[in-house]
Amino acid sequence: MTAVLIRLTDLSRPTFSPEVQAIFEAMAPMAVDLRLESDQLHRMASEQTGLTDFGSRDYTERLDVLLTAMNELELTPTGLLNLHTQLLQLLKNRLQLVDLLGRNPGIAEIELVPPVVIAGLPRTGTTHLHNLLSAGPTFRSLPYWESIEPFPPAAEGVDIEPRRERTGQATWFANEAMPHFAAMHEMTTDHVHEEIQLLANDFSTMYFETVAELPAWRDHYLGLDQTPHYHHLRLQLQALQHLRGGGRWVLKSPQHLEQLPVLAQVFPGSTVVVTHRDPVSVTVSMATMVVYTARMYRNEVPVERLAGYWADRIERMLGTLVADREVFGPTSSMDVRFDDFMADDLATARKVYDLAGEPVTAEVEAAMGEFLARHQRDRHGRIDYQAAAIGLDADELRERFAGYAARFLAAG
Repeated sequence: MTAVLIRLTDLSRPTFSPEVQAIFEAMAPMAVDLRLESDQLHRMASEQTGLTDFGSRDYTERLDVLLTAMNELELTPTGLLNLHTQLLQLLKNRLQLVDLLGRNPGIAEIELVPPVVIAGLPRTGTTHLHNLLSAGPTFRSLPYWESIEPFPPAAEGVDIEPRRERTGQATWFANEAMPHFAAMHEMTTDHVHEEIQLLANDFSTMYFETVAELPAWRDHYLGLDQTPHYHHLRLQLQALQHLRGGGRWVLKSPQHLEQLPVLAQVFPGSTVVVTHRDPVSVTVSMATMVVYTARMYRNEVPVERLAGYWADRIERMLGTLVADREVFGPTSSMDVRFDDFMADDLATARKVYDLAGEPVTAEVEAAMGEFLARHQRDRHGRIDYQAAAIGLDADELRERFAGYAARFLAAG
């Protein structure tokens, strides 16, 4: 079946269906009294949870840097509401984690089997591999709803349906407002998601950069040792095991590309899979995706500025990867080329299982086969990614990424 080719023509000045526009207009009054201010966010988080203990307040400086950067953006009323809601949820997550730990102090002693970690840029096959490995019973993964609201409000107890329903409503609207996003990165309520959302709960992650160009935040984040924040991630994984069980985790995030030494320290014994694809194609498609999602926050999107930001960011990430790749040796890591993976995804998944010392049982094979049958590539259409459409020069990018390409993509 030939995929439908999708050309994006409203990147700089987004247009919406009448139904979506009406929802935006109905949401706008909800933002009137909202401010991206620490005091208001903390007060509202406590009011909505009935909790007051945020744990260690070491995150407040990071939050202040982030809020200062976000307040420099020209946001629509619904964009402000969107960001405010996200930040508020992160603070509520902290409150609920501290409360959970207080009631269950043994969580910090729960064993974490060394995880399988997928480290790769978006658009390099990481999501497909993550879902494929998560299809069977071997690995514990993080569904999207759980990444957004990992710890239940006390009133909801062990019932996960209220959290699933809230995430489902937000996901439905996002898909309505961004009808072509599924062709870039499909998101559903139960879709296997990456733990970058959990890292955001400690306000130290590159996740916030995907919302907008935030150079001040980026520089602050990159200037920090991420070890304590990965320990906070580890604690959250232990808490999630306590709540919903599961064994060995399969994790995935582009952030890990520039944090391999930290990953090795906090999760010793991990099995790491590093994915690779033509960096020019990756940069153009990822920058296009970030530009497209900016319509959720802005009336006019600075297309070229955003694209340039991500070209620079990817160059830095890949440079760090080149420098740190040997932190994980051949007995605990592997490199996967996108074209090889797409040519035989099951064979690649089996190699990951073998490297991790896990058996590929008949149940695993059946689960992966069923997943592939239901998730054919380009079933939502294929985006026509064009470097020039977002102000990038493919030849210039190719020159910038020559060192990385020679290291990881050269034949032989």
